[in-house]
Amino acid sequence: MSAWLPIATIAQKVQAGELKASELVEQALQAIASKAQFQAIIVSLDDAAHERAKDIDARIARGENVGRLAGVPFIAKDNFLVFGAETTAASNILKGFTAPYQSTVINKLEAEGAICVAKANLDAFAHGSSTENSDFFTTKNPHDETRVPGGSSGGSAAAVVLELTPFALGSDTGGSIRLPASFCGAVGYKPTYGLVSRSGVVAMASSTDTIGPLARTVDDAALVLDVIAGKDALDSTTIDRDAVSYTDLLGDVKGKKIGVIKEYMGEGLDQGVKACIEAAIEKLKAAGAEITEVSLPSLSAALAVYYIICPAEVSSNLARYDGQRFGFTSSDAESLDESYSKSRAVGFGKEAKRRIMIGTYVLSSGYYDAYYKKAQTVRTKIINEFEAIFAKVDFLLGPVAPMTAFKIGENVDDPLQMYLTDIMTVAVNMVGIPAVSIPAGVSDGLPVGLQLMAAQKADRALLGLAKASEELLV
Repeated sequence: MSAWLPIATIAQKVQAGELKASELVEQALQAIASKAQFQAIIVSLDDAAHERAKDIDARIARGENVGRLAGVPFIAKDNFLVFGAETTAASNILKGFTAPYQSTVINKLEAEGAICVAKANLDAFAHGSSTENSDFFTTKNPHDETRVPGGSSGGSAAAVVLELTPFALGSDTGGSIRLPASFCGAVGYKPTYGLVSRSGVVAMASSTDTIGPLARTVDDAALVLDVIAGKDALDSTTIDRDAVSYTDLLGDVKGKKIGVIKEYMGEGLDQGVKACIEAAIEKLKAAGAEITEVSLPSLSAALAVYYIICPAEVSSNLARYDGQRFGFTSSDAESLDESYSKSRAVGFGKEAKRRIMIGTYVLSSGYYDAYYKKAQTVRTKIINEFEAIFAKVDFLLGPVAPMTAFKIGENVDDPLQMYLTDIMTVAVNMVGIPAVSIPAGVSDGLPVGLQLMAAQKADRALLGLAKASEELLV
């Protein structure tokens, strides 16, 4: 039996006085302490969480309506600016940095009565697929402590599966919500680009960064999305939300046209993962879905394109971390130039440095046309191929990753092998479409995620398909 009721039920019971927000916060903080060996959490916000819970309980006692998430504890990935603790993005260069304001998403959740109880571990600055690039420690997979939870939102996914809180926040730049959801066995939702504000979230690659929830069920993820979606004056890339609630899900697969991506089901796919995905496809077919195989020829170039465009944006975004304005500053520098170089040399980890160097190289004079400009041209070709496919089918389907969770340390010295973990997730981010990972079964005792995708702004329809699929795959 789950430690947590559905999110909507928790909020209703708190609002009705049947549950106390302070008791729920205590439950979450005790769970965090009792499962500390998984290293999912960088810091817990004990004092701030208790204060918020006390305030919510007092407001309810006065007969006030606290909101749709009344008293629900949650965990934020540590690249979200949150009051009550440092925001480090799991990087040494941001040690000591306390946020002067909160991210829009945190403010929206708190306005509906939710309570942030902790900050989750991640690959530093969200650069990675395993949380092994965290400058602090590696989070362990809830199903096998010798394996990674995926990344970069590995701490958030592990926290949900360990039932530390009912939901957690993640960011998805190239698969960083969906991959850990698949590896840990959670629901991970990556919305349409711009549907959720990025204001107050430490930037990685601004043209693909997306904010979304990790939860135990599609219903829970849909409710969180419904709270956080919508335009924000602080993020000019945000778009209008659906006029109908994202919780209003039509859970039926009958007659839905679903394309199975040929390029994701071929060479290099682990046989156990393939068996889970094929079994899911058969269940969808039996429920009345119209399944066809589709091909996106340029997908073979997607990973290479992503690892040119993403580091280029990373090198630009990380330029602000110079050791002067926030976080870590080298104490033994004798000049400003030396302070810059020493602060960045010590503060940034290997992967951040690797991406800064690659990104600076592809943007440099003489190489911009050969690499960055060409990658953007191919990106447009991939966008056009997805648009053409969505004129023929309602949804796309495939695995989240070619494998289940790998051993801690297995790929840490091979960045190319680590990058290949993202081969089935990065295209979604470059195209800006919504995608979700839902549990599809297990292979050798480890979770496998089914990835479902829809056209831009079709988030509610995608969540409806995910809910119907979730019920079939239980």
